[in-house]
Amino acid sequence: MQPFDPEKVRAGLESALADRPVPPDTVERLVARTEALFESMSTVTTQDVGRVVLEGLREVDEVAYLRFASVYKEFQGASDFEREMAALEESAEPAS
Repeated sequence: MQPFDPEKVRAGLESALADRPVPPDTVERLVARTEALFESMSTVTTQDVGRVVLEGLREVDEVAYLRFASVYKEFQGASDFEREMAALEESAEPAS
């Protein structure tokens, strides 16, 4: 078990958002949001942090989301990307 490290979150976000058309403060905003969610918890798993980061990236940029998901979810091939893209599209469709 490791303590929560905002620098690791920042590095992952910067990598996922590299060369993406997002506002300059996006990384800092997502790091702050992640820190705020976990500041009162004594233990946090990497899975918890990964889920929160993915949720934030989903709202900001789908390409960055897929980049991060490919590492976080350990994609093995194109079918993993296809499955994740289908889930993204499904969650973006308005309920009828």
